[in-house]
Amino acid sequence: MPPRSPADGRWRALAERLGDALLDFALPRHCVACGDAVGRGVASVCCGRCWAALPRLRDPQCARCGHPLVVGDLPGSRHAGPRRCRWCDLLPPYVRAVRSVCWAPEGTGGAAVHALKYHGWTLAAADMARHMAALPWPDDVLRERAALVPVPLAPTRLRERGYNQSAVLARAVAARWDLQVWDDVLGRTRATRSQTRLTPGERLVNVAGAFAALPVAGDRLRGAHVVLVDDVVTTAATLNSCAAALVAGGARLVSYLTFGRARS
Repeated sequence: MPPRSPADGRWRALAERLGDALLDFALPRHCVACGDAVGRGVASVCCGRCWAALPRLRDPQCARCGHPLVVGDLPGSRHAGPRRCRWCDLLPPYVRAVRSVCWAPEGTGGAAVHALKYHGWTLAAADMARHMAALPWPDDVLRERAALVPVPLAPTRLRERGYNQSAVLARAVAARWDLQVWDDVLGRTRATRSQTRLTPGERLVNVAGAFAALPVAGDRLRGAHVVLVDDVVTTAATLNSCAAALVAGGARLVSYLTFGRARS
């Protein structure tokens, strides 16, 4: 067989672009948030207008948990109120920092999470991870973070869905941070109910003791500062249960990274 010439490669690339253009024309992708067509050739599940309207967590934010502060929380405020962040009360002392991109389940953020989690649109993870990876962190977290750890799914749910949305997000963020994903250091000890319709108290009971550090974690966890990744944080019950398991397995500190955060 004669060697392929550079022209062959150019024709092949042209044919692939033409095929993609014809597919976009025949089956245009529509934004999962507003329903309008996404621009041709754009690899995204949401249109640019909806991404621009993402309901981001506003500033100023708590330096530790990233939650927006109310007036009374701010140093020097003349208004009556606590001088601490109340969302931090949800977190155990070994949780160093928490960051989230936007409010969910409303708006574009909720639509993107829903598309990734329930409709198989793993393409959504690329855009979500781009926003997650750009979030600011305390300097010590930037220096110390050793790896990303996705919140594991129960085996039955993993078989039903075919993938773990938290792991998909973790891999996409890890590529931007140039870090490893340790998806074999944390596992579930039992299946749990969906947290969606549970009260805060029921959420705590539901996930209590539901996770454990796996034996294969070995020396990797010992003394490490790892970043737990999930799609949305609500009361932090699931993340806290995961963090407790990681610390019991040897981790020194845990930080949390999610795309969405439910309003408290």
